[in-house]
Amino acid sequence: MILDKSVLFLKLVSFTSSVHRVKNELTINAKPASISQVQYNILEHIAVNQPVTPSEINECQNMSMPNTSRELSKLKEKNLIEKIHDGTDRRKQYIRLTPEGESLMKEAFATIESRFLKRIEHASQKDLEHIEHAIDILQSKLF
Repeated sequence: MILDKSVLFLKLVSFTSSVHRVKNELTINAKPASISQVQYNILEHIAVNQPVTPSEINECQNMSMPNTSRELSKLKEKNLIEKIHDGTDRRKQYIRLTPEGESLMKEAFATIESRFLKRIEHASQKDLEHIEHAIDILQSKLF
């Protein structure tokens, strides 16, 4: 059987839309009031991928470089991130979470995890294995 790639694409569009909806449901009110949603999204990206460059943040968050720089400055002022200069190229910077940023994200992820566990509480062991396998395939082949 030959798979119609247009049908596959439409399934991808539907899937990514669902991923965004579920992410919003899982993360709603998980961030502290002291940071904006944009700042939370940046912190989440850093937490999962650190260290990252400002360019990587700007590309992933679909932000302009001036907006990215402004938000990173605000996060640095709140002592949630730190900038590290590359040892060989002083112009290149990496961003990582400070201990305070790590703590903030640990709390947010704990809230999100409890919501996720509630969502899958009735899934069978076989279903959980299928979900994990599907995520692994998507991560390695698509993302």
